[in-house]
Amino acid sequence: MKIAIYSRGIENEQNKDMESFLQELYAHKMEPVFFQDFFNQIYSALQLTGKYDTFSSADDLDEDIDCLISLGGDGTLLDTVALVQDKGIPVLGINYGRLGFLANIGRDELHSAINALAQRTYVTEKRTLIHLDANIPVFGDVPYALNEFTLQKKDSSSMIKIHTYLNGEFLNTYWADGLIVATPTGSTGYSLSCNGPIVFPESGSFVITPIAPHNLNIRPIIIPDDNIMSFEVEGRTDSFICTLDSRRMVVPKEVQLAIRKEKFEINLIRLNENNFLQTLRNKLSWGLDKRN
Repeated sequence: MKIAIYSRGIENEQNKDMESFLQELYAHKMEPVFFQDFFNQIYSALQLTGKYDTFSSADDLDEDIDCLISLGGDGTLLDTVALVQDKGIPVLGINYGRLGFLANIGRDELHSAINALAQRTYVTEKRTLIHLDANIPVFGDVPYALNEFTLQKKDSSSMIKIHTYLNGEFLNTYWADGLIVATPTGSTGYSLSCNGPIVFPESGSFVITPIAPHNLNIRPIIIPDDNIMSFEVEGRTDSFICTLDSRRMVVPKEVQLAIRKEKFEINLIRLNENNFLQTLRNKLSWGLDKRN
């Protein structure tokens, strides 16, 4: 069983956790394939010897890879979207970060997680991706995101006006610092911090959430994910910021942008005992207040 391993990097105090992780893989006769930059960091730190397979891009991952493990927080797992692309490789997130809605398997669950991989007793969840179309080249070969697409004003500029259309019909003009279009997976991310609703992963919807809107009667709205959203941006500057998850570009305000559901989905692995409701309770501390 070949397991691709991706991480942005780990702290020195996490080296022992990494050693335990590799020992678990070897105990279950799993062959690790390391992301090259991460391998360069840990090779000497962990005193690894011998030859190891590595990968640097999506082209290096083939059908022999049974699973990709992300070591880090949610941001690290979002990076893997650009690596697995439409290959269908399932992704398992092990939380070396903080909150971890997506990478919700703790380091103390390493043994059970690796055992579930070996025994194939895990659950695979299909998560919707959001796709960006534009009349200029944007985001290379990865014009899609797992969490959200955003339009934002540049750091020092005044608010922008975002004319928003659903299937060609005018919806609203948002006077705001920006606009978020989140998938159900992304509803617990940036959108949530801007007072957007939490949406179940299988709900088949997108969430449109304004960022610091000028008018108080402007509220988030949930729409079916079979809609195509298009945007026209006005502002006092000649450009604005466009993002897909953690990737960002500065684009001219004349650009034509449209958002739709991506044709393929990404497969996220969860353990049988973990589900969305349990994750919400654990991460948001729901049900711990005994006063009610």
